[in-house]
Amino acid sequence: MTSTLDLTVHFDFVCPWCLIGKRHLQTALEQFRAAHPDVAVNVTWRSRQLLPDIPVAGAPYQAFYEKRLGGPAAVDARRAQVREAGRGAGLEFAFERIEFMPNTLLAHQLIDCVREQGSAGQLEALIEGLFTAYFLEGRNIGDASVLTAIAAKAAYPGSEIAAVLASPEQRRRFSAKLAAEAGDNVPGVPYFIFNGRLALSGAQPPAYLLAAMEQAMRPVAHAA
Repeated sequence: MTSTLDLTVHFDFVCPWCLIGKRHLQTALEQFRAAHPDVAVNVTWRSRQLLPDIPVAGAPYQAFYEKRLGGPAAVDARRAQVREAGRGAGLEFAFERIEFMPNTLLAHQLIDCVREQGSAGQLEALIEGLFTAYFLEGRNIGDASVLTAIAAKAAYPGSEIAAVLASPEQRRRFSAKLAAEAGDNVPGVPYFIFNGRLALSGAQPPAYLLAAMEQAMRPVAHAA
């Protein structure tokens, strides 16, 4: 068995399945670390913007989904499905509190600009805070002031972050970076890659994620 587990997670903040998958991953990682305390676990969060054409100011949330899914009944059915899955991960989605479908470019830019600051736990807490702000509190995570406040709560320097998010040049550079990465072989989100050789797509249960971790830790068999 190798001594390191490298895990890459592709995600977007407006995807409820990504939050469910994140909670399931947390459970699986707790179980994995308990079973393998000597294995170093490295988690890399990779931004994937699902809806880059959403206006910078956002779009009306209910109207957006009614048009996308075909009407109020279809929206209600989809939300019921997500809510049921969310409860299995300890989540109570508050879709009724969400007013805007945000453009997530700034939220992902925030993650990019703090990636080298602080600890891995601090970054994970920030990502959790952004998901929680959107899906449980109905806050507009496309707004730079909201993002700066959430980052400050996670102990990141608010003034520095506000300057980065306000810079048109920084935004152009990050947008180009996201566009370049959009061409890789990621079919959707959430998408988990274990030690660069095993992948799972979707909000898989903790047991599936744990099994993938165990499999990824086994030595690769080479043909004679």
